[in-house]
Amino acid sequence: MRIYLGESDRYHGKPAYMYLIELFRKEGLKGATVMRGIAGFGSKSIIHFPSILRLSEDLPIIIEVVDEESKINNVLDKVKDVVKEGLITIERLDTVIIRRHGES
Repeated sequence: MRIYLGESDRYHGKPAYMYLIELFRKEGLKGATVMRGIAGFGSKSIIHFPSILRLSEDLPIIIEVVDEESKINNVLDKVKDVVKEGLITIERLDTVIIRRHGES
């Protein structure tokens, strides 16, 4: 699952991305990563980018979550409650595990 939202988006008084990461860990999902974009725009076509002249950036945030389809589906309604404005995508993927030499 991939979630696109803004850095300033909040839920229950905290950044939405932090709320979601904590939710995913609590729900026992295998992994999640939060990435902060350096620039972007959303449905309102306002370009967001870092500037020393502005205090509030609202840069794009992408959260990638990895787990089995059933576990993703189990948290999807909770994610929809948090993401009021943004985009949620679900992709199927093939997994390739690469281990370092000497690891089993």
